Amino acid sequence: MATTAPKATSKREPDPAPEAEPVAPKKKSKLLLIVLVLLLLGGGGAAGWYFWPGEDPAAPKKGEAGKAVAAKVAPAKPRTYVPLEPFTVNLQREDGQPPFLQIGLSLKLTDETLSAPVKLAMPEIRSRVLLLLMGKTASELSTPEGKKLLAEQLAREVVQAVPGTTAATGLEAVLFTSFLIQ
Repeated sequence: MATTAPKATSKREPDPAPEAEPVAPKKKSKLLLIVLVLLLLGGGGAAGWYFWPGEDPAAPKKGEAGKAVAAKVAPAKPRTYVPLEPFTVNLQREDGQPPFLQIGLSLKLTDETLSAPVKLAMPEIRSRVLLLLMGKTASELSTPEGKKLLAEQLAREVVQAVPGTTAATGLEAVLFTSFLIQ
């Protein structure tokens, strides 16, 4: 006869390590997800604040003074530039040989529609500019004041050559693109 030994009952305590492992990654992934969401919301809020069209602190305040300033500052029309071919002329003699002047000019027009009449009058403009430049001396043109005076004189000559233009309604300025005295 076989006798069976009584079953030994052993009390086993549950192993806490296997149960703790699955819980820890779940908590870490939730924490990571919360941190990412907060970062995205913070970044979106910062970008929205940066790019939101707000009030410019340099802009005048709305009111009587602000309306007056806004009325004075009208949107500027785009300017048109008409380049002239470079000029090379002999200047008036002062001592010895006559110096040469090589100059490049551009006309700054206030209205784009004036570029066609200016181009049509280009031979007369070039003739007037050459005659004006040939009457100058190197000492007259070597100072900044002399160059400013020359620009004003050139502007008067251009206005006279182009019908329908004035200094106020057509030609804004004569600009030097190159200036060389040898």
